[in-house]
Amino acid sequence: MPAGAGRHGSVEIRLRQASPAPALRRLSRTSLRTRLVLITVALVAIGLTVGYAIVIGALAGYQTDRIDDRIRPTAELMSRAPAIPQNQRSRPPSPQDLTPVFDMLGFSYLAYVLPDGGTAQVVHHPSAEGRAGPRLPRLDAAAVAARGGRPFDVPDEPGSSRWRVIVLRIESPALPLADGRDLRGSSVVVAASRAETDATIARLRTISLVTGSAILVVLTAVGWSAVRAGMRPLSRIEATAAAIAGGDLTHRIPDLGAPRTEVGRLSVSLNSMLAQIERGFAARAESEARMRRFVADVSHELRTPLFGIKGFTDLYRMGAMPGPDDIDHTMGRIEREATRLANLTENLLLLARLDEHSEGDEALPLELSPMDLRTLAADAQHDLRALDPSRPIELTGPGGGTPGGAPVLGDEERLRQVVSNLVGNAVTHTPAGGGVRIGVGTLDDRAILEIEDHGPGLPPEQAERVFDRFYRADGSRSRGNGGGAGLGLALARSLVAAHGGRIELDTAPGAGARFRISIPITADDGEGDGDTDP
Repeated sequence: MPAGAGRHGSVEIRLRQASPAPALRRLSRTSLRTRLVLITVALVAIGLTVGYAIVIGALAGYQTDRIDDRIRPTAELMSRAPAIPQNQRSRPPSPQDLTPVFDMLGFSYLAYVLPDGGTAQVVHHPSAEGRAGPRLPRLDAAAVAARGGRPFDVPDEPGSSRWRVIVLRIESPALPLADGRDLRGSSVVVAASRAETDATIARLRTISLVTGSAILVVLTAVGWSAVRAGMRPLSRIEATAAAIAGGDLTHRIPDLGAPRTEVGRLSVSLNSMLAQIERGFAARAESEARMRRFVADVSHELRTPLFGIKGFTDLYRMGAMPGPDDIDHTMGRIEREATRLANLTENLLLLARLDEHSEGDEALPLELSPMDLRTLAADAQHDLRALDPSRPIELTGPGGGTPGGAPVLGDEERLRQVVSNLVGNAVTHTPAGGGVRIGVGTLDDRAILEIEDHGPGLPPEQAERVFDRFYRADGSRSRGNGGGAGLGLALARSLVAAHGGRIELDTAPGAGARFRISIPITADDGEGDGDTDP
């Protein structure tokens, strides 16, 4: 084969192999509704075709068996009876005389054939009735033996119809014919027309084709309507998804079915997912807002001491501090602002490390060891007396009663920082001489340390935000009232959470405030030597 022909042949083969792909791609680009209807119609068409083939085949086999049941007994009878000797009759029987007999027996052709395939005697031929006869093949002795007595089909003379033929070897002694030919070794041929049977089958095929086509058309219309109605919930879901994609996160899928149905379960699952997405977007928006506030607050808190330091250095450079006292005073101010700046930076770094630990990104920034919260309670009592000797201070158990041991596994330095923040908060927000209660002990397998004051308290909206970073209840950024940067309570909550505990606030306007620290106790019996002297 030439090289060019080989290439063309290979290209043709590839095209034939790839030809189904475009049809599949076109089908995949159609809608699900169309694909479902097409698949349903195709399955129905396949079922009708298979049923049609089975029915037609069964009917054709049944009709063939009926013809065989008519021609076989006649052929067997004639193969055992001698042929009609024409020289022993006044005249041979005519086909018209034998037609009623043949009609009763159910065949239309009867003849004898010689062993060499020639026709010995035609007893009846359909031409006597004005119809075409069978076009028989050569039926010599070998052909008859090969047939084995099995019926077979042959066309008629014009080739427009078929005949059912059976040929059997004559078994009885046969008389010679008038012309002297001997019928020994001859065969008898019996045939019946299949015209009526074929017409019945053809009519049934036509009826089946018309009926099947009508059924397909009706089922296509009904299936399209049913699939369209069944897909309507998905269209509602699609509309809901489009609305959500347009920004309406509050949109939800209505109840489109019973909870146990596929559509019902899908609606519930999608609504749950949408609720989570909405909460996620809300949380992200809130987080972004908090971050913006945090950046703004940090910028302000860092800018205030920095501007103070820069202002004092500018005054010194301009010569506005002629005397040593002025310089000492200015350096003291710079030192205080630098200390304040260092404390703020340290607190921010500690909060960042605690946040990373809570997210699992960094090890716990604490040095844990066994300790007793009674030590911190006693130190808090001494600190309060030192800050305001006129302030009545009471040391009790949690909620009142006798103070008790509170053994925990904690970082004493960090927990002392938490208690110091709470003590400072009580001193700052209560009038001079206002009483403070310090409670320490255990409650429900947890170590408790609480500080309660009798100040003005906080309304609910402020109490909810009191642990937020840079939040101050008065909203003032002035330091004239002794306020801090708003990190103390936020840092206290993070440090307590790092110990596996929690800090709670119980307050109301005019009812004071109670901060309670709750940390899991250790296996120690809590009877260590804590300083609890009043």
